[in-house]
Amino acid sequence: MHFAILPPLRHTALALTLAGLLAGCMAGPDYVRPAAPTATGYTATPLPAHTASAAGAVQAFAPAAAPDAEWWRAFGSPELDGLVARALRDSPTLAAAEAKLREAGANQAAQAGATYLPRVDAGVGAQRQRFNPNLLGQAGTPREFDLYTANVGVHYRLDLGGGNRRALEALAARTDYQRYQLEATRLTLAASVVGTAINRAQLADQIAATEALLRDEDARVALLRAQLRLGHATPDALAALQAEAEQDRAGLPALQQSFDQSGHRLAVLTGQPPAEANLPTLTLADLHLPRALPVVVPSELVRRRPDIGAAEALLHAATADYGVAVAKAYPQLDLSASLGSQALSTGALFGSGAAVWSLLAQLTQPLFDPALPAKKRAALAAVDAAGAQYQGVVLDALREVADALRASQHDAETVAALQAADTAARDRLAIATRRHALGAAADDDVLQARIGATHARRQLDAGRGARLASTLQLFQAMGNSQPPVARATSPAAAP
Repeated sequence: MHFAILPPLRHTALALTLAGLLAGCMAGPDYVRPAAPTATGYTATPLPAHTASAAGAVQAFAPAAAPDAEWWRAFGSPELDGLVARALRDSPTLAAAEAKLREAGANQAAQAGATYLPRVDAGVGAQRQRFNPNLLGQAGTPREFDLYTANVGVHYRLDLGGGNRRALEALAARTDYQRYQLEATRLTLAASVVGTAINRAQLADQIAATEALLRDEDARVALLRAQLRLGHATPDALAALQAEAEQDRAGLPALQQSFDQSGHRLAVLTGQPPAEANLPTLTLADLHLPRALPVVVPSELVRRRPDIGAAEALLHAATADYGVAVAKAYPQLDLSASLGSQALSTGALFGSGAAVWSLLAQLTQPLFDPALPAKKRAALAAVDAAGAQYQGVVLDALREVADALRASQHDAETVAALQAADTAARDRLAIATRRHALGAAADDDVLQARIGATHARRQLDAGRGARLASTLQLFQAMGNSQPPVARATSPAAAP
């Protein structure tokens, strides 16, 4: 139903006072943050104080410690630090996330203005009219005249049910979501640069080791071929050795291809075209294993992880959207006022006798709308879905931390075993070299020992690369150490 009235000013003031009191109410529930996990650890068994000693390095778990904001500096490589800094400065992906945050903030500001401030319009007009007195039962001939108007109008909708404020709350939560998305993009970008750099360094070492291996295998083939001519070897032995060498040689182009692709990826991550990228040459020796592994408690993790913050922001927005759906059943009160002048000539338009004004209040109460109950149920289902998605993100975060913690332990044990194998292979090479110098070992014995040492070195390099990667995964899983964003707040609940 609709009511259009022009009340006296005292009645209007009373109506505005009552409407202001009603506008303090808000439909729907206030948002309540989900409870933090109560678990004190991430794995079924407690963590040890430190990992196994491997390649002379022991990593200590630091409970309740958080990574530094620039956690990648823990790898001790100025070249790596420069790559991350360039990525954070020049990445188009990061620029897009920043633009989306600005867009969300502007939409929130627009809704805030429409919610809390009236709309003010100014207008001027001129029209030519023909008036017929006979329409009013008066005698006379029709006459024509010009009518000029100028006015300022104020329009405002009182938010009786709080729907506009709930809509503003939802937009504020979505701005928080974009802010968390920006933080997540920064974290993922830095982790991608570090991970790609580790992989590239490992590939560089593997290529160097494979080239050294092929040189020794070619030397063995040449030696065996000479022995075959002297009748000291068999064709079967030469064929087997050649097949082994060619199999290793076939793996070299694949390593080089992966190395090239890692360079292309690193170029793009740092905002450079692959053909123009200026990338440092890193090896595993240039990267230092961080000795301290920070482990925040689960209740703190949910406040640090930007993906969890983003999921919570969507839950907040869905809760506010439910309030909007509930508020649609409340009455709407539109107020407008105008002050202006009308005259038959422009010279008299702003004279004392040309002033006109109007006040209008219109109350609309939905009586029957078959769509409202279904929209309310849909909004409530969206809240349930956002809550379930939030729980899933939290569980995935806990799993990622648990995986990274166990990987740090197991990779250290693997590297320790590979280190022992590498030491044994180098000892064998040293013995073969001494025996060869004394004439007690043939050239082939030294070549075989050298090939064995190279194989052991390649496996150790792969283990060291995996250990660096698992440390990176733990840093990433811990989230960032940026201060928490100012979350959208819920105004007072409806009485």
